[in-house]
Amino acid sequence: MDYSFNINKVDDIPFQNHHIIHKNINNMEKNQLNSGTLESLKKGETLLFQAKKVKGDKIQLQFAEIIQEKSRPLSALGVLNSDDARFSSRARRSFTTASPVVCSSIFDMNFGDDGEWVMTEKGEIMELNILNPEHAGTRFRVVVTETTEATDWQLKNIEKAAKRKGKEGDFITFEGEHIFSNTETIMHNGSTTDQHVWMKADTTAITSIKEADVVEEEYSLGALSSLES
Repeated sequence: MDYSFNINKVDDIPFQNHHIIHKNINNMEKNQLNSGTLESLKKGETLLFQAKKVKGDKIQLQFAEIIQEKSRPLSALGVLNSDDARFSSRARRSFTTASPVVCSSIFDMNFGDDGEWVMTEKGEIMELNILNPEHAGTRFRVVVTETTEATDWQLKNIEKAAKRKGKEGDFITFEGEHIFSNTETIMHNGSTTDQHVWMKADTTAITSIKEADVVEEEYSLGALSSLES
């Protein structure tokens, strides 16, 4: 029998169907497409940004999360200019290879060949923008692990892969060795502060200066001074 009903009048539905209705309502509230953006992402939130087709009949999910390094204080300049994209912290990314069949089930959408894929210069992409994605009540989170043990790719690309003081700054080292900052996606609820692994730098200088900090410095010395005139 087919029931037409008002979602606000669940009492009108036969009791034996209540659990089905409530389950569907709960699913509607989770893993929603276009429920977030990189620009509006806040600390503590995770964004499932997009999916990409990769080799082996797999897909690669790209997660994004803003992560504050434990040893580094929050920038006052960034806080006081939080409505300016140039001061927003850049979200760290984690790339996770996955089964399209399993992902279709978890996120209740089609990741098959007949899904809504778009061909781009970087391959077949599907935009998702799912805020705080989860599975079975547990969230997908991005964590950082710093290490001096490089992958083959990192060894061949030291200039790009090793940690620096700013985009073109000096290398940051631990006991004279390059530091490599890797990310991974985990299943975790609550704070992830204790899940990250940070290496103490050899110097007392700031241990992590991202590209946004270079913008902050230039802006504070240049553009902000012009506001006084």
